[in-house]
Amino acid sequence: MAGIFKATDILLAAQEVETRGEVFYNRLVETTTEPKLKDLFSFLAKEETKHREIFAKLYERVGEVELPAWAEEDEYVDYLKYLLDSHTLFRLGDVNHLKTFMGSPEEAIETAMGFEKDTIMFFLEMREFVPEGDKKYVQACIDEERTHLRLLAGMLRK
Repeated sequence: MAGIFKATDILLAAQEVETRGEVFYNRLVETTTEPKLKDLFSFLAKEETKHREIFAKLYERVGEVELPAWAEEDEYVDYLKYLLDSHTLFRLGDVNHLKTFMGSPEEAIETAMGFEKDTIMFFLEMREFVPEGDKKYVQACIDEERTHLRLLAGMLRK
């Protein structure tokens, strides 16, 4: 039988993901000298802020939701915890550590691509926890994260 899981827990985690992305991209803006790359990182930082605000609003509206029928509560919570623990920007350390990130432009882009991929994966799972009428907001964020990934990959090829 499916258990009850607080959707607010996963929305708080989504806000943390976006906060870390914002901090990371702002750090890259500070340390990048290439104008096109600096502009991209600035744009991505603003996007992460926008996503965090979307999840903050969703957090205010949702409460408890039923887990997907196929999921066992402990197993699913462990799975979601793994998605966070293995997330690129969580593996790099806490938010203060992200503020000191130093790497080549290629390393920065590759790290950012890992962040975007991990975020897409997390948001795909998170979408299952929000009410039907709010899924469109999560899907819009997923679509934007995909665009971010394509933009970053394009910069890596240059």
